[in-house]
Amino acid sequence: MPKAIWILVIGMTINVTGASFLWPLNTIYMSQELGRSLTMAGSVTMINAAAGVIGNLLGGRLFDKIGGYKTIITGVTITTVSAFTLAGFHQSFTAYVLLLTTIGFGGGMMVPCMYALAGAIWPEGGRKPFNAMYVAQNVGVAAGAAIGGLLASFRFDYVFFGNGVMYGSFFLLALCFFKHLEEEGRKVSASSKNQQTERVESSKRFQALLLLCAGFLVCWIAYTQWASTISVHTQNLGIPLSAYSLLWTINGGMIIFCQPLIKFFIRRWVHSLKAQIYVGLSIFMVSYLILANAEALTAFVVAMIILTLGEMFVWPAIPTIAHTLAPKGKAGFYQGIVNSVGTGGRMIGPLFGGLMADLFGMAALFYVLVAMFSIAFIMTRIFDKGVSHLDFTKKQQESSAS
Repeated sequence: MPKAIWILVIGMTINVTGASFLWPLNTIYMSQELGRSLTMAGSVTMINAAAGVIGNLLGGRLFDKIGGYKTIITGVTITTVSAFTLAGFHQSFTAYVLLLTTIGFGGGMMVPCMYALAGAIWPEGGRKPFNAMYVAQNVGVAAGAAIGGLLASFRFDYVFFGNGVMYGSFFLLALCFFKHLEEEGRKVSASSKNQQTERVESSKRFQALLLLCAGFLVCWIAYTQWASTISVHTQNLGIPLSAYSLLWTINGGMIIFCQPLIKFFIRRWVHSLKAQIYVGLSIFMVSYLILANAEALTAFVVAMIILTLGEMFVWPAIPTIAHTLAPKGKAGFYQGIVNSVGTGGRMIGPLFGGLMADLFGMAALFYVLVAMFSIAFIMTRIFDKGVSHLDFTKKQQESSAS
């Protein structure tokens, strides 16, 4: 990968590590330390996610208007100031809610900019720059959750301070290197005008993006069950919390270490972006069919392994297609849409899954999710109809098969 992409990868890892200090511990802190109900804690988490959606959309817009460097610096300044303020005032529930909201908003501004920068810097990489960002996010989640849990075992105060330190580190990295990255991305874009020769009306491309994201939303609604209803389900089955945490360790480890395996499959058999999504969706369906009948830890481990294989096909393909669809000057906005849909799925998923599980049971929830994946199949099939000069069923170049 180009050196510039490595810098973005490091930045994404630091940023997500900081964010992951808090999100696994939010509910525990609000319920045990601040004395709030689980319903109230869930509502605050939803507000944080909603702020992230707004931040994603605004960040994407600002990327196109004022550039990625200024937008990222603005976002990381908001998160850094909010994080250090939270470190001093986390005993106040009102301050906690307000500052968690601004952290979600500022963090949301940065992610679409980093994806858009990755695509601009290395357009010939196809899926590779987006896959690199996806892996970096998962490394950050694993590292942040582990370090945050360790700090919390000493004192919760250390978690909030550590969160501020990570965002401050990302601020320094962005301040020193990201302006140069943006200039490099502009040079590459200027020398790659052939990629913008296929002119299609912006409205058709945007419609294609929305159709694709409708399927993406379904995937995220299903995926979030692992962090919400499935966690409770495993406890009800008598599976210890440590074993449930092991499932996410497997997930993170596979995403990091199974990249050569996915690369081999894509080069050998799954050549196009559409094919990658179809394969990933099929794998998702198998995972949830196993979950519908899972009662022992072994079944959950198998389901998680299968799920992780599916996400490694689907998650990087969506921002890659969004980057290809984006008309000139709209790359940030399109990545903002993709990231806001993912955040929206994480916001809707727990509520949807909770209602389904309460009314019809866990098995019914999983079967409904399997059926809902048909929506994603249909959206993937039709999203690019009418968008000429772009064929997402063609074999990708060798360099793009991540």
